[in-house]
Amino acid sequence: MTPQKDWHQADIIAALRKRGTTMSALSRAAGLSSSTLGNVLSRPWPKGEWLVANALEIHPAEIWPSRYFDDSGRLLDRKARVEKGE
Repeated sequence: MTPQKDWHQADIIAALRKRGTTMSALSRAAGLSSSTLGNVLSRPWPKGEWLVANALEIHPAEIWPSRYFDDSGRLLDRKARVEKGE
């Protein structure tokens, strides 16, 4: 079984808009600069992936299967790094 392709950036943004939020709003709510969360659209970043996925009420592997499954189709254990004080 081959995992599906990653969602297109526009589909991620549209899904968030349908939920009544934006990348900027999620970023600010997480205590980040308004543009920081946009990095998740172009490069792997587990913390950001989880922020987006939680807002969409799905697992980040559904949005970015290429980042969460190995070549054999096994789910990888990718967790957001917990920083001191969190």
